[in-house]
Amino acid sequence: MKKFLVLFLCAVLIASAFAACTNKPHEGARKVVLNEVTRSVFYAPLYVAAGLGYFEEEGIDLEIVTGGGSDKSMTALIAGEAQFALMGPETGVYVVNEGNSDHPMVIGQLTKRDGSFLIARAPTDNFSWEDLRGKSVIGGRPGGMPYMTLNYVLKQNGLTPGEDVEVISNVQFNLMAGAFEGGTGDYVTLFEPTATLFERNGSGYIVANIGLESGEVPYTAFMTMPKMIKDEPELVEAFVRAVYRGQRYVQNNSDADVAKAMQTFFPDTDIPTLEIVAKSYRATDSWMKTPVMTEDAFIRLQDVMDSNGELKKRVEFKELIDNSFAEKVVEKVK
Repeated sequence: MKKFLVLFLCAVLIASAFAACTNKPHEGARKVVLNEVTRSVFYAPLYVAAGLGYFEEEGIDLEIVTGGGSDKSMTALIAGEAQFALMGPETGVYVVNEGNSDHPMVIGQLTKRDGSFLIARAPTDNFSWEDLRGKSVIGGRPGGMPYMTLNYVLKQNGLTPGEDVEVISNVQFNLMAGAFEGGTGDYVTLFEPTATLFERNGSGYIVANIGLESGEVPYTAFMTMPKMIKDEPELVEAFVRAVYRGQRYVQNNSDADVAKAMQTFFPDTDIPTLEIVAKSYRATDSWMKTPVMTEDAFIRLQDVMDSNGELKKRVEFKELIDNSFAEKVVEKVK
């Protein structure tokens, strides 16, 4: 992620078009914009919290805007276009390493492993990672967690990216599915519900779960600016509390209930499909039970970054992570 800071500061000057999903406005509520890196059932606890009205109950009129990449979500946050952002915490590491003292802080963790699946063009029995030798796979942008986690898994399975496997890295995250359908690559990594929908329409077939292969890592987290923490701590706490309530609901209710609660955010996906996807992510223990990030998890994140040659220097846990709000809501919400 060389020159990352320069790139997103330049992007601040460019008007960006985002897809948004908004709950019905609540009279007297504080209007808040959350920029999410992508729209995926992988983030089910967030959509459950929004769908069940937890943010409204906390006095927040939440608008969720889909950025289409961690760099775009970070740009929106720093530019003041969003009060909160949901993205990979590695993006925060990059900003800290660029020497920006007024950098965003992580205030809560949502997922704890990679949520993508490896998709092949044809059904594959007894898949082996050796099947990728001499092949190509669309893997996301360099420095992003999907790309880095894929490379990490390839190395763990004795394959050298760029030598044994061509990892295509010039396709934007939100265009990967379309590029694969258009004929690019032998494989692609996709999040749900796109992966399941691909199988249903015969566009591709799931052959591996990247998250299970890579192990636990703080994959997606909520961030906000230091000024927000200083000036509106009650709002930050209310936001994190709504998220935690969503996490608790997902843990304590059925896949069918989870699917129904978040269906409004996936209008083109039916309830049975969302239920299948929710079951898949639950089975792989992909969701955090609380928003509190551990220091060990943060170290593993930087291990993955380091293995990809993307870590300029190690960032201290407390320099980027503020668990105070998450710890407070976990203590209060029973």
